[in-house]
Amino acid sequence: MAYAYDPQNIFARILRGEIPNSTVLETEHTLAFRDIFPKAPQHVLVIPKGAYVTYDHFFGQASEAEIVDFARTVAKVCEMVGATADAGAMGSRAITNAGEHGVQEVPHFHLHILAGRPLGRMLDMAEAE
Repeated sequence: MAYAYDPQNIFARILRGEIPNSTVLETEHTLAFRDIFPKAPQHVLVIPKGAYVTYDHFFGQASEAEIVDFARTVAKVCEMVGATADAGAMGSRAITNAGEHGVQEVPHFHLHILAGRPLGRMLDMAEAE
């Protein structure tokens, strides 16, 4: 399957340093930064530095080093912002959107980490039918 990556998308521009961001953590293959329109007290976006459009594109075509780095960065960010569900922590939600039906707005794979308040149900079951 071919993925149409737009090198002018906002996350590509952030990665090139053309647009500033509020970096939470940066590694060799991954950048985590605060969402400019947060939906929770803690709302961090985690993106790979490679040109991947969706999660299936990333996990299907990224190198093992990129995948491991991304996963470990997500875990570190969760710990840093209190988005874990261990020993008394209140938990979090991780969301990624893909394609038109997933309402993906930026054609660069990104994971939202949200925490710091009750988040409610993700989908209404009546809508799913």
